[in-house]
Amino acid sequence: MEPAEASNPATQAGKAASQLRKGVLEYCVLALLRDGPRYAVELLRGLEAVELMATSQGTVYPLLSRLRRDELVATNWQESTSGPPRRYYELTPTGRAALDAFAAIWPDFRDAVDLFLGTPRSDPSHPPMKHLKEQREDR
Repeated sequence: MEPAEASNPATQAGKAASQLRKGVLEYCVLALLRDGPRYAVELLRGLEAVELMATSQGTVYPLLSRLRRDELVATNWQESTSGPPRRYYELTPTGRAALDAFAAIWPDFRDAVDLFLGTPRSDPSHPPMKHLKEQREDR
């Protein structure tokens, strides 16, 4: 990357978005499977529905393979009325537990980042992290 590109705010924003997407994409896919099985193209469309989460098949297919190896999703083949059979992905109990664990920590994680950025949340159900630390020390 050229020095001028490195200081370009649009380049930096794109880089930051890419890093954040990498960190949460797995859980977004698991969340898309929460309500039932889907095939890969449906998952891609679901991600694309939120512009910041749009990604490529080259990213999603390896991710789905890893989720299957890690037993977070199970797969089965189903006939399609419009082409070859499709592989459907479905949350396993382990996958649902992983998603639930992520969902439980996400508000605190988001709030912690917001504190560093100087934009603390005002949601009373999620107190600022400094107060959470004090609460944990009281236990």
